[in-house]
Amino acid sequence: MNLYPINAGNFKLDGGAMFGVVPKSLWQRTNPADANNMIDLTARCLLIEDGNRLILIDNGMGNKQSSKFFGYYHPWGDDTLNGSLKKHGFHTDDITDVFMTHLHFDHCGGSIKWNNDKTGYETAFKNAYFWSNKNHWQWATQPNRREKASFLKENILPIKESEQLKFTSLPEADLLKNSELGFDIFFANGHTEKQMIPMINYNGKTICFMADLLPTVGHLPIPFVMGYDTRPLLTLDEKEKFLSLAADNNYYLFLEHDAHNEIITVKHTEKGVRLANIYSTNDIFN
Repeated sequence: MNLYPINAGNFKLDGGAMFGVVPKSLWQRTNPADANNMIDLTARCLLIEDGNRLILIDNGMGNKQSSKFFGYYHPWGDDTLNGSLKKHGFHTDDITDVFMTHLHFDHCGGSIKWNNDKTGYETAFKNAYFWSNKNHWQWATQPNRREKASFLKENILPIKESEQLKFTSLPEADLLKNSELGFDIFFANGHTEKQMIPMINYNGKTICFMADLLPTVGHLPIPFVMGYDTRPLLTLDEKEKFLSLAADNNYYLFLEHDAHNEIITVKHTEKGVRLANIYSTNDIFN
């Protein structure tokens, strides 16, 4: 098995929204804001090369939205999904599976692109299956008013129309062992219904793709929960459980949205689970 970080682009969001009720005087220590209160974020995806399968976990915002839309998210840097794939010697047509942790636009927007004459949409990975789960798919296609702006129908419905959609099994509790894609999945419901956190066994290490359960290093303290979470009290319990497991078992936490820290480990302290070490993907994947 080989793992590759895939940067689908960088953007900014309001720091207050990213940290909910936590005062700026606390969160700006780890996530400094600019003059407009915006903090650096990224869409760091993960590519798994395992035998004949090439599995891409999440794919960023994509590039089909309007300039007005992207203007809200202040893109920065030169990284793109296609450029990052090419850097590692791959093309979108090589991807066999696209695993979507959840269907918010910054995680699945790259799944769909305009067709050649911009009269409609088509999948960006023509040879891939797209993986979600039944509960989350229903949640996303019949969205509540709080999340409706994050579930864009042009990112979601064309996947089903393409007949490339597949659903993972759902666990009785919160952990699905050895899923259809060959890795374990932790299901978390605080951010959105049935968000999926892949846990990949790689060279004797467990690499956990943290999605929005732990967006950045700055979110390690249990009460530091995003304002975007639909059930923040549930996120508190899920974070505490998962981070305790991570500290007990020395999991390597792959951070999707932290623009400046790629992989971390955590440890138990008197103040709770805190940062142990920071690694680059080169440190762990090479």
